Amino acid sequence: MSSNALFAGQLHAVHVLGATAGAHVSSLVGGLVARGVEVTVCGPAAAEGDYAFGATGARFVAVDLGRRRARADAPVVGALRAAFHGAGVVHAHGLWAGFLSAVALGRGGEKGVPLVVTWHGGAPATGSRGVLLRWLERRAVRAATVVLGVSSDLVDRARALGARDVRLAPAAVPRPQGRPPRPPDEGERLRQKTRADHGAVDRPLLLAVGRLEPRQGYDLLLDAAAHWARAEVPPLVAIAGEGGRRAALERRITAEALPVLLLGCRDDIPDLLAAADLVVLPSRWEARALIAQEALHAGVPLVATDVGGMRELVGEAAVLVPYGDPAAFARAVTDLLADAKRRTALSIAGRAQAATWPTEDDTVAQVLSVYDELTQRE
Repeated sequence: MSSNALFAGQLHAVHVLGATAGAHVSSLVGGLVARGVEVTVCGPAAAEGDYAFGATGARFVAVDLGRRRARADAPVVGALRAAFHGAGVVHAHGLWAGFLSAVALGRGGEKGVPLVVTWHGGAPATGSRGVLLRWLERRAVRAATVVLGVSSDLVDRARALGARDVRLAPAAVPRPQGRPPRPPDEGERLRQKTRADHGAVDRPLLLAVGRLEPRQGYDLLLDAAAHWARAEVPPLVAIAGEGGRRAALERRITAEALPVLLLGCRDDIPDLLAAADLVVLPSRWEARALIAQEALHAGVPLVATDVGGMRELVGEAAVLVPYGDPAAFARAVTDLLADAKRRTALSIAGRAQAATWPTEDDTVAQVLSVYDELTQRE
């Protein structure tokens, strides 16, 4: 084990968090701390409030990684370099975090410290902006000692980009904690109240969850909603999330009188799931979408685009539609709403599929095995 691999008698792992995967990282570092690893988390100041890394036993250092660009800001690199002092392993989540970590380790940083990069997602880069993204992808995966891809397509992409060591590591998402299950009658009352609050007493309720950003595919969903709007009793689409495209989506919903509600950020997703007839996921690309996992765990039928790692995640337990075909998406939803037996079968299959996914303990054990392997290398 290298001399850097021990911190106060323990392995010291520094996790670098970008803009995503906070829930996964919080779960992971909590499991690592419980198993005797000293953990520091570097990430945006808001992340501590959102994910309470300190409550897991980790040390939190506020470092705003900033926007992706073709250079690394000196203050950010300096802050990371200071946080990496004495580290036995650095573990970055996301390619921008990985790139900055590699720069910090190589620019007067801790020489010989292994860098693990977990690639959580990102659609294949295209267009003029894709030139920068492809450069970033190559630099990040080639700098990493080990790349952990959360889906097989990301593993294949990392290998094609020249990564030295790539492994499949489907990141477990923590199951919601909180109140115990409600009695059936109370749960049904809440379900009906939630539906009434959103104007879906006598019509199907479709739930979408995700940031209002281009990759979520909400333009396709509104195209599908235009098909549903012609029905005698159109389903109501409720979208939980916030983002930069809210104004554009609102204008289109109003102009075309679409049966769509923008709910904004919500902290009651389990209640919305319990009230929904279907979950819809129209994304341009996904690896292991959180809402897809939550839907299958809850037994809510899912209609999603067949992109990225979705098929690998859901198997036969969801209806998958090619991206870019709103008529096919609309038809898949309409057909499923008309087929109660199929919805019941998908509900059962969804829970069964969810039971096959790695647990949080499985994820911690895999990451620990990687750390052990890397710190034992000569």
